Amino acid sequence: MPDDGITSPAHLPAEFQALATLVQLGRRAREARDAAELAFIAVNETFALTPYRQAVLWTDAGGVAALSGVVSPEANAPYVQWLGRVFAALRKQVGRQQPHAVDAANLPAAEGREWADWLPACGLCLPLPSHRHFSGGALLLARDTAWSEAEMALLAEWAASWSQARALMSGGSAWRRLFGQTPAVSGSAAPGWRAALGVLLGKRVWLAAALGGALFLPVHLSVLAPAELVPLNPAVIRAPLDGVVDRVLVTPNQAVNADDPLFEFDRANIQNRLQIALRALGTVQAEYRQKAQQALFDPASKSQLAVLQGQIGEKNSEAAYLRKLNERGVVVAPRAGVVLFDAPTEWVGRPVVTGERVMVVADEHAVEIEAWLSPADAIPLADGAKVTLYLNADPLAPVAATLRYIGHEAIERPDGHYAYRVRASLAAHAPRPRVGLKGTAKLEGERVSLGYWIMRRPLAAGRAWLGW
Repeated sequence: MPDDGITSPAHLPAEFQALATLVQLGRRAREARDAAELAFIAVNETFALTPYRQAVLWTDAGGVAALSGVVSPEANAPYVQWLGRVFAALRKQVGRQQPHAVDAANLPAAEGREWADWLPACGLCLPLPSHRHFSGGALLLARDTAWSEAEMALLAEWAASWSQARALMSGGSAWRRLFGQTPAVSGSAAPGWRAALGVLLGKRVWLAAALGGALFLPVHLSVLAPAELVPLNPAVIRAPLDGVVDRVLVTPNQAVNADDPLFEFDRANIQNRLQIALRALGTVQAEYRQKAQQALFDPASKSQLAVLQGQIGEKNSEAAYLRKLNERGVVVAPRAGVVLFDAPTEWVGRPVVTGERVMVVADEHAVEIEAWLSPADAIPLADGAKVTLYLNADPLAPVAATLRYIGHEAIERPDGHYAYRVRASLAAHAPRPRVGLKGTAKLEGERVSLGYWIMRRPLAAGRAWLGW
């Protein structure tokens, strides 16, 4: 038998005792501390109004919420699973908003056959009205004897009172968390302005005021941008001639000294042309010597010496050019440093034109920050603005720097997005990580209020959407 926490005066007639019990139950429901206590009252203390053997509380939002005589229903229990199918069938019945008797005949065949295994013969379904903060449900009472009309009317009034208490509890919970009290309801003895004044004078209002004041605290307007460490004043190695790269003599990130060979062109054609030019030069020189000997006794041969001297000078110039071109076929490092370029296999056999960039020789620790600032994050940045780089390889050791310049025009990146190029010089005391490391740069602009810092992006998006 369910636990009865309600007592009625024994000297009153039965009708008055029922009404007094109804009033006391309504007070118990309003004074319940939480939904669990309210559910306990529904399935156990309803027994004070009328006797029953078993009670089940069902909510549309959560299913079986409470069982009479049970502390906490087990969702996977066969009884609870069967009740779920029963209430699903009861929700489809006509006249659901009024109390109605329920038995095995009112249910589908599968559920009806199991009724006698779980509940007494006579059941009563009390629909619980839904409110703004309560989705509604039903209270099922079961016993061995039939239910009278008077009992149904009394239980219907109790179900309505219980639903209102449940709705007020759900609606006032957020207010209680913020201000420590429930909002005034219609019919309250305290006027609305007095209740509002009491809230304004509560200590939690001062906390809300402090949080509001914090929105005006000055902070640096900052944005984030992808960045990496790039060489500072690198020596760019470009192709000195048109040709095909034959061999790459270094590997990426290899340390080299000045005049160390870096890569070599296919020089077979140049060397062939040089040999032809040298042989042509030899032929002209031999002819000149012959004419010089004949000029001693043949005046006609003497007149041809000037022409041959011109041809010798022409062939000498051509041979010197081809010899220099052959020497330039091996490209050497202009200074010491590390070599930065793509994989060697990408260059072997590749035709290049004069001036095409092939690789870079740079000091490994002479680096600066290169970042790419999205147009949506383009905030005002002064020269020398603070920049902090958080490397992916070592995020706990930020690198301090100062802004050197920012590009005036957004350019297209390899990923298809447009961004402004940003260069920043490392601070004198900052560590010097190796070139090529990537991370995220934080760029700090002017001081703004905390509220503007939080709402800048939403305001920009809203303005673009509204077309202001």
